[in-house]
Amino acid sequence: MRTTVGIIGAGPAGLLLARLLHNAGIDSVVLESRDRSYVERRQRAGILEQGTVDVLREAGAGERMDREGLRHDGIELRFDRRRHRVDFPALTGGRSVMVYAQTEVCKDLIALQLKEGGPLLFEAEALAVEGAETDRPRIRFRHQGAEDVLECDYVVGCDGFWGVARAAVPDGRTFERTYPFGWLGILADVAPSHDELVYARHDRGFALLSMRSPSVSRLYLQVPADTDADDWSDERIWDELERRFETDDDWTLRRGPLTQKSVTPMRSYVHEPMRHGRLFLAGDAAHIVPPTGAKGLNLAVGDVVTLARALVHRTATGSDELIDAYSATCLRRVWQAERFSYDMTTLLHTAPDATPFENRLQVARLERITSSRAAETDLAEAYTGFPIG
Repeated sequence: MRTTVGIIGAGPAGLLLARLLHNAGIDSVVLESRDRSYVERRQRAGILEQGTVDVLREAGAGERMDREGLRHDGIELRFDRRRHRVDFPALTGGRSVMVYAQTEVCKDLIALQLKEGGPLLFEAEALAVEGAETDRPRIRFRHQGAEDVLECDYVVGCDGFWGVARAAVPDGRTFERTYPFGWLGILADVAPSHDELVYARHDRGFALLSMRSPSVSRLYLQVPADTDADDWSDERIWDELERRFETDDDWTLRRGPLTQKSVTPMRSYVHEPMRHGRLFLAGDAAHIVPPTGAKGLNLAVGDVVTLARALVHRTATGSDELIDAYSATCLRRVWQAERFSYDMTTLLHTAPDATPFENRLQVARLERITSSRAAETDLAEAYTGFPIG
């Protein structure tokens, strides 16, 4: 097989890159190790920044998002039984975010790719990337029980932290932090208890109220990193959520049947550079953020938009200027997102060994945000998204 751009991974990054290249007249092949059903059910992010929403619309993948997604104009910070709303449009010149699950983004992009785009091969396991230093890199992969080779002009690894693309980069620096807690996440068949996301700091630990639709709630509890989700009964989860979201007014938490529960580890990770020869890393293959800042999917979108622009520029002009700048361009945005995600995590989570002094500093930081327009604006601008490119 032969193509211009070989893409490993059919998550949001790989699928969106294929769509952007198709719209620009550049051919590609997408290899995905899992089956279609798995990709369309894989629960991950649910918050799309303003820039991500705009990109999906421009790519022709926004019709269902605009019809079914939930626009949010703010979040609520909750601490010491107090509530404070952060008004995004008022602080950012009109920007907002969209609640639209990664599963739905993938469904939309898969449908477009199969209808209009180049080959999308499910259950095609990438085995190795070879010749990245040459002008003819290759992806060895296994599909339908046989090994094959995809020859490319460029290879893009959108295959996550454990994929073969990152392993094919021989040199580089890594920066990493592992947090001593995780998130116990649940999906529940009950209408959300609030119409916007609630970020709660509590002495017992962090809690997040989110949603997937007007009838499905998504909620999280901070738990020790080694927690087994099966050790938490449904009643215990609801009781703990109720404690951590407590307020001095008459707000109540709606309860309903749980349909899913799992524990997500918390870590920060960056690989520099994000390029080796004609191999490019994008999304989780290059960087991971704790989910507190809602940045993971949005960073991946920024990566592939930057790369698509560079490849289109190369096709139109013959210049490698933007391709050569890809890693540095992306990393400027990545590190701002890492900084914001770290700040949100340390602001709202209770460390296992935290002292009373450190706990009181968290409250002081929250009081600063809720009493200073400048501090509140900084949070709102970061949450709604850093510029792409």
